[in-house]
Amino acid sequence: MTSRLLVTGGTGTLGRLVVGRLRAADCDVRVLSRRSRASGAGVEYVTGDLAKDEGIASAVKGASVIVHLASEKKGDAEATRNLVRAASAQDRAPHLVYVSIVGVDSLSFGYFGAKLASERIVADSGLPWTVLRATQFYDLILTGAQKAAKLPVVPVPSGFLVQPVDADEVAARLVELTLGRPAGRVPDMGGPRVSSAAELVQGYLRAVERRRRILPVWMPGIGPVRAGALLVSGTSPAAGRRTWEEFLAARLR
Repeated sequence: MTSRLLVTGGTGTLGRLVVGRLRAADCDVRVLSRRSRASGAGVEYVTGDLAKDEGIASAVKGASVIVHLASEKKGDAEATRNLVRAASAQDRAPHLVYVSIVGVDSLSFGYFGAKLASERIVADSGLPWTVLRATQFYDLILTGAQKAAKLPVVPVPSGFLVQPVDADEVAARLVELTLGRPAGRVPDMGGPRVSSAAELVQGYLRAVERRRRILPVWMPGIGPVRAGALLVSGTSPAAGRRTWEEFLAARLR
């Protein structure tokens, strides 16, 4: 099968949702995976490793659009560079769609720094491109809250402000961008409400009917977060609508 769309990271939290929505739109999808998987139902799995620069050339062959969702805590920029190199070698330059994180230019260290570097690699690639920055997913917040709730006292960073979003709403926006024309940097996407870390944990505890003491802890080095670095500035036309409470009600039932 010759696929029109390639998705990297198509087996992750966001990737599975994007692949599902692309299939619902009658798109043939190729997914680059480090592990061998059986193809079927309009999805072709190909084996390769972005970080090791293995199997990428065959994965990008024939793809008119590449949705780059694969992400690692280490080597993210090099993986993006390897993908861009393979894509640029094609006879017809594919549209490269990349998902990044809100605030990477204010928190350009560690993982944030790698995402910012990847953004620049995409923008400087010479390929037609689109970059969407999104805030943290509810899934990540839930995982953290579940672990924290096992403690008798739950420490949370004081003044840590976030605007988490439902991953499926981000997937819907990415599919819209994927099926559209290259748009460069598009408006950031966040959830419907700004919350502190303490408020989110308290919301989870209420949902599971568990009582825990919340202990705000002062953390150094997160001044930009307290100042709103992880928040969407202004009003985004692509803002998520699903609330934390609605997400929890669906996930925990």
